[in-house]
Amino acid sequence: MEKRITPLYDDYRKGRTSRRSFLKKLAMITGSTAAASALLPVLDHNYLMASVAKKQKEVQLVTEFIKYPAATGEMRAFLARPEKGKKFPAVIVIHENRGLVPHIQDVTKRMAKEGFLALAPDALSPVGGTPEDVSNVGELFKKLNGEETTKNFVAAVKYLETHPNSNGKVGCTGFCWGGAMTNQVAVNSPDLDAAVPYYGRQPSAEDVAKIKAPVMAHYAENDQGINAGIAAFEEALKKNNKEYQIFSYPGTGHGFNNDTNTARYNSEAAKLAWDRTVAFFREKLK
Repeated sequence: MEKRITPLYDDYRKGRTSRRSFLKKLAMITGSTAAASALLPVLDHNYLMASVAKKQKEVQLVTEFIKYPAATGEMRAFLARPEKGKKFPAVIVIHENRGLVPHIQDVTKRMAKEGFLALAPDALSPVGGTPEDVSNVGELFKKLNGEETTKNFVAAVKYLETHPNSNGKVGCTGFCWGGAMTNQVAVNSPDLDAAVPYYGRQPSAEDVAKIKAPVMAHYAENDQGINAGIAAFEEALKKNNKEYQIFSYPGTGHGFNNDTNTARYNSEAAKLAWDRTVAFFREKLK
């Protein structure tokens, strides 16, 4: 039985099959829906324990703050990569509407530990950068020019394409404000190789036609404002024959990936979405 369940569960973790389809197939193996539902938490626990054991062999990183040329001048960014190795697939990590805070730097390190050259630009660079005290950071975001900000992130794609530690392939992921910006990078950069927006506002149907990169979009179940645009987004992706995957995580709210926000963080959904994201980037950026 185990030999039949393992590949099935692996497909579910990597997003190749939906939760409903997975449970249906699992029920056929275990003999009932009740048995399948009871087994799923056990599988999740075993997977988590295996992941923890694997992570015990900690990947050593090289991290630094750098500047790269962009539309408004030099952009400050946090860069991380594995210490061992010379060439890596590259991933842009775009912050939420709080700026380049320690949490996003930590997410960037996590991405680097997965074997990527990870870059987190500070969108607020043109207005002095993310301040140490972000209690009034919303006022700085209001000073940004939307079109120029998008160009600054598109410039990050160009920067990573030719970086000496890059294999030339570039993906982009982002959260909340950064999820919406990830969508805009996908629209405006034909060189982007993969896009993974987390609960971000969707581009217009007209702009979807410009997307070249395959898309994996993650959404919270309880996020009415953002989710209102999913149907039109998916319709446009289908109409324009784009490669995409869309996932919604039951019982979650906006920001479920942010483990510094205990009110919103959902560990199970965050882990599943992260595993899917990493597998997607490994496939598309090789």
